[in-house]
Amino acid sequence: MAIEKKGMMFVLSSPSGAGKTTLTKKIAKNNTNFSISVSHTTRKPRSNEFDGKDYYFVNSQEFEDLVKKNYFFEYANIFNNRYGTLKKPVLELLSRGKDVLFDIDWQGTQQLKKIKNLSLITIFILPPDIKTLKNRLYNRHDGQEKLIKQRMKKFKDEMSHWKEYNYVV
Repeated sequence: MAIEKKGMMFVLSSPSGAGKTTLTKKIAKNNTNFSISVSHTTRKPRSNEFDGKDYYFVNSQEFEDLVKKNYFFEYANIFNNRYGTLKKPVLELLSRGKDVLFDIDWQGTQQLKKIKNLSLITIFILPPDIKTLKNRLYNRHDGQEKLIKQRMKKFKDEMSHWKEYNYVV
């Protein structure tokens, strides 16, 4: 009798700048059974990001076409950019017994939780403190005061969703 391989899905969410991407990369680096789900986004790449590794960078029309075809497990509009996770590559990884890490926000997590028969563990990452969070955002978005203020303004709303997760770290 063959044993069916089936991986699990792990979601890491947090307010912008709390460290979910760093944690996701460290988990995958230190455990070969984990694969990171690479999202599609309409935002421009940062100087240290690569297409196909960090995100799949697409234009608004390409993103909308994927939405219309129902190719995404989840998608959201975040800070005037769209983000989404394709179903097919995730299902392929799960069928090979790989555990898949999602680095997504609360909106995407809510969508995944509505899908039946997913082995899903959700983890909310809290920032060490508000000062550290601000410093991280200033380091990441140097000179973009408007963007930093916009992200800090959404902080309370993002933090309010921690109760919806299985674990809080």
